[in-house]
Amino acid sequence: MSLPTTDTRHAFRPLSTEIVRLLRTLDAADWQRPTMAGSWRVHDVAAHLVDTALRRLSFHRDRAAPPAPERPIAGERDFVAFINDLNAVWVRAARRLSSRALTDLYERAGAELADFVEAQKLDDPALFPVSWAGESRSALWLDIGREFTEVWHHGSQIREAVGAGPFHEPQWLRLVLEIALHALPHAYRTVPGRPGASVAIVITGRSSGSWALHYRHGAWDIDEGRPARPAATATMSCEVAWRLFFNALSPREAQAQVKVEGDAAFALPLLGTRSVIV
Repeated sequence: MSLPTTDTRHAFRPLSTEIVRLLRTLDAADWQRPTMAGSWRVHDVAAHLVDTALRRLSFHRDRAAPPAPERPIAGERDFVAFINDLNAVWVRAARRLSSRALTDLYERAGAELADFVEAQKLDDPALFPVSWAGESRSALWLDIGREFTEVWHHGSQIREAVGAGPFHEPQWLRLVLEIALHALPHAYRTVPGRPGASVAIVITGRSSGSWALHYRHGAWDIDEGRPARPAATATMSCEVAWRLFFNALSPREAQAQVKVEGDAAFALPLLGTRSVIV
C-alpha cells in the first residue's frame, strides 16, 4: 500500500483569499518585518507568492517555455542554485513595488491559479516531477499538492511574522502534511532496513494523524495508520511537523521538539526530511 491521492484543488481559492485579506490589513512596518524565510521580509515573501503563481500560470496553463539556466545543471546542487537565482531575481525587482500593488497582483494571480487548478484532472501527468519525493515522473495531483504547500507555508511565514497566528482552517495544514509526507520514502532511500521493519510517525494537534513507514521489497514505502510493532516512533505536533518539513527548524530544535522512542537510528532520518527544494 501507499498514501492515497490528496486532492488540494478546492483549497487554493479560500487559502489565497485569506492571505490577501491579511495583506490588506498590514501597515508599513508589518511589510518590513523579518520572517523565518532567511533574509526575506514580509514584502519579499508576498512577492515570492506572486512569482510562483505567475510561473505556474505561465509554464503550465499557457505552456510558455521556462527560462534556460545560464549554467548547465549537472546535479541537485546546480538545480538548487538555479531555483535560488530565479527566486532572488524576482524578489529584488519586486522591492520597487508598493504593498498595495503587490497585494493587487497576488489577488488576481491567486484567483487565476485557483481557476486553473480547479479545472485540472488529478491523474494527468505533471508538468514537473516532484523532485523532493524522488520522482522523475509525477501524477498531477502531487504536483498541484506541492504548489498548495508552497502557498500555505509562505502564507504561514507571513502570519507568524506579523503575529497573526496559525491559519484558522486546520484542514489546510492536514492537506499540507499529507503531501509533505511523500518525501519520507525518498529521504529513507539509503537507510538500511529489514523485512517487516516500520517507523511510526504520529502528529498531534488540530491537524493530527498517524502514518507508517514500512520496509518492503527492498525499499521504504509509506501509508496511513500506525504500525503494530514499530522499530521506532516519532511524535510531534502539527506545528512542529510543518516547520520540520519546510526547513524552518534547526537540527537542534528538531531533536528537542520531536519525541523519538525505540531505535533512534530508524527515526533520525526523519529529522532531515524536507518537502521543499530550497
